[in-house]
Amino acid sequence: MSAAIEVWKSFIKLGFTAFGGPVAHIGFFRQEFVERQRWLTDNQFSQLLAICQFLPGPASSQMGMAIGLIRAGWAGAFAAFIAFTLPSAIVLFGFAGLAMYLDNATGIAIINGLKLVAVAVVAHALLGMSKTLTPDWTRRGIAFAAVIILLLATSTWMQLLVILLGGIVGIWLCQARHLESSEIKVPYSQRSAVVLGMLFTALLLASFLSTTSSESTPFNLFANFYQAGALVFGGGHVVLPLLEQGTVGNGWMTTDTFLAGYGAAQAVPGPLFTLSTYLGANIDTGLASGWSALIATLAIFLPGFLLLLALLPFWGKLTATPKAAAAVAGVNAAVVGLLAAAWYDPVITSSIKSWADIIIAIAGFMILAVLKKSALWTVLFCVLASLLFSVLM
Repeated sequence: MSAAIEVWKSFIKLGFTAFGGPVAHIGFFRQEFVERQRWLTDNQFSQLLAICQFLPGPASSQMGMAIGLIRAGWAGAFAAFIAFTLPSAIVLFGFAGLAMYLDNATGIAIINGLKLVAVAVVAHALLGMSKTLTPDWTRRGIAFAAVIILLLATSTWMQLLVILLGGIVGIWLCQARHLESSEIKVPYSQRSAVVLGMLFTALLLASFLSTTSSESTPFNLFANFYQAGALVFGGGHVVLPLLEQGTVGNGWMTTDTFLAGYGAAQAVPGPLFTLSTYLGANIDTGLASGWSALIATLAIFLPGFLLLLALLPFWGKLTATPKAAAAVAGVNAAVVGLLAAAWYDPVITSSIKSWADIIIAIAGFMILAVLKKSALWTVLFCVLASLLFSVLM
């Protein structure tokens, strides 16, 4: 139990201080657990990172849970997840309650500023992801094709098809990188891992059967958020289009409410997937908002964790096949295209309404890309600039 408490203390600190999104979180984790505390070697850390990049779901949260699992068993895994997630989830739940009262001029300006944060942050994420995930013309071509397809056909099924096609094309065209195998010891058997994989599959199939209706029932809420967590590769900002389709697309909330929450999520540390807490609190399921927020939060994280736990005992053998690495390269390129399409619609189309909005969004992007400041500074700037322009205009 003392090891689990040690895990809790480390991750609650990160939960309050780890700004900057999943890529920044990985840097925080390496500094804390490889360099400072020496819980992992560099090789173990790189293998965990490879696993979490291979799987759908929130990569940094999966990394955190895996580190907690290796350090302190099941208690450590749950301690890492709760401690890293709780601070931002509480803040965004509070914002959901406040957002309902932001219908005056000041509130409208604040929401507009938060929507412009989304424009800047997604643009910055696209810039970074494109450099890493589409370094050659083959993968740029996959990303460009994904953008065109998704701008012409915007359904969730088309998003999934694009991801699948990206993996297939990747096997054919992308140069596979052979990953060095490394045994990762976990406190459960391969048989238990198979059961966890079967549970993931059963819940995913059940979620598709339930979402034939757009009614905002608790089960449909769980199903939509479980699908988003299960089917999004790249985590973080990439979940935006899937969540938008499952909430705004079903008529459960307005685009303005959705994008305001997405903007607010940039101002808090910890995983971006806690946007689900805000969204769940704003969806009328017939339950108290706290229960809806909890259902949405657990549902979006659960599939990524089940897949991670199912894969850990088998990772060494899986990465011996070059085709797996090639498929991941193709999927990642398609994900860049998916995010680019979502950046245009709904982010830009719903946020940019005037020349002032363009100026604010560009300046917010420059804070991230040129000044190299954290997303918190972009949030503060965009909100304050929006308030200022609302007074002057």
